Amino acid sequence: MSYVDEVYERVVKQNPGEAEFHQAVKEVLDSLRLVIDANEEKYRKMALLERLVEPERVISFRIPWVDDNGQVQVNKGYRVQFNSAIGPYKGGLRLHPSVNQGILKFLGFEQVFKNSLTGLPIGGGKGGSNFDPKGKSDREVMAFCQSFMTELYKYIGADQDVPAGDIGVGAREIGYMYGQYKRLTGLYEGVLTGKGLTYGGSLARTQATGYGLVYIVDEMLKHNGNELAGKTVVVSGSGNVAIYATEKAQQLGARVVALSDSNGYIYDKDGIKLDIVKDIKEVRRGRIKEYVDAVPTAVYTEGKGIWSIPCDIALPCATQNELNLDDAKALKANGCFAVAEGANMPSTREATDFFQENGMMFMPGKAANAGGVATSALEMSQNSLRLSWSFEEVDEKLHGIMVGIYAKAADAAERYGVKGNYVAGANIAGFEKVVEAMMAQGVV
Repeated sequence: MSYVDEVYERVVKQNPGEAEFHQAVKEVLDSLRLVIDANEEKYRKMALLERLVEPERVISFRIPWVDDNGQVQVNKGYRVQFNSAIGPYKGGLRLHPSVNQGILKFLGFEQVFKNSLTGLPIGGGKGGSNFDPKGKSDREVMAFCQSFMTELYKYIGADQDVPAGDIGVGAREIGYMYGQYKRLTGLYEGVLTGKGLTYGGSLARTQATGYGLVYIVDEMLKHNGNELAGKTVVVSGSGNVAIYATEKAQQLGARVVALSDSNGYIYDKDGIKLDIVKDIKEVRRGRIKEYVDAVPTAVYTEGKGIWSIPCDIALPCATQNELNLDDAKALKANGCFAVAEGANMPSTREATDFFQENGMMFMPGKAANAGGVATSALEMSQNSLRLSWSFEEVDEKLHGIMVGIYAKAADAAERYGVKGNYVAGANIAGFEKVVEAMMAQGVV
């Protein structure tokens, strides 16, 4: 049995019931076989893969808080500090009922490679809770966030672990958490990113993941003799990533015709009116179906099926495993030739294999959605320097980072004889940097 297969079997055996984590590890290790087989003796002696797939630390805790009726509620909280070989742990906090240890381990593992690809000195981590902020009052959200941080603050710091936002954690939640951290420690430091602009946040952070996704798609198309202008694009989701991917795609001349949420999707053949979507989602916190009230020519469809809409480019920006093999086949049949992931692992393994086997350009999430964490790291830099850069400065740095990520993924794929395979390229490029740091630091 190969070293890769041994380690994967070990992961499944030692982490039962954590399907998303198993999926992420298998996808990465399979695409790294070329590198690992060439260095098997050295890596095996150092138990390098065993250390790579095991988090350095998993913190689990209870979060008691009081709701508006005076009832005490209890949620579970986690922080998975996966790998700090190239810098302090960095990765979002997710508040959603689906959050569990396995999902956070998958996200933390992916984050290690994603952060490595940015070229910035940040390690990988992820955290969150099964608390659902939807339908909660501001006071309830504050009570939860303060209780959450009362435990988490012991394990984080500007040079130790710098969490950010993720699903369910926006400016409001980060503000409450930062206030509690400051109250508990007496420190005014860049310990959280995604902060408000008045207290250390960075311009362009809100737009960063969506913008970065489109920047790397644009770069991928250019290097394959194509361009974004004039193309029809379908985007799943209607949160932060989807909204700003839509905005940047429109700015670069593409026509985005569909968005979705967990209830259903809208199709607007004339192109999404983003001002209406922003009002629904960012101002009123409503549902995407409300779009048709303002745009009667648009169509709302309940349930799944967004990938049945004909398009040139598909950008899944909602959640993990939202795009399956049947969806991939439908996209191909309807003329789609490029897919890039704005969410973390939104395509199933069968779907990603189909894209690659059928000559479709495919950019995986660890490369395509790295713009958010890259700009978070830029926020850390600004905090450390006690400076604030302009929107244009941050956006320019973000664009440069995404162009660099494309170049690293394309170069690594070509070096190992799999030109155009950006999954392998991104994994190899991220892996090489982390492994070099791990080897240099000894057995830790």
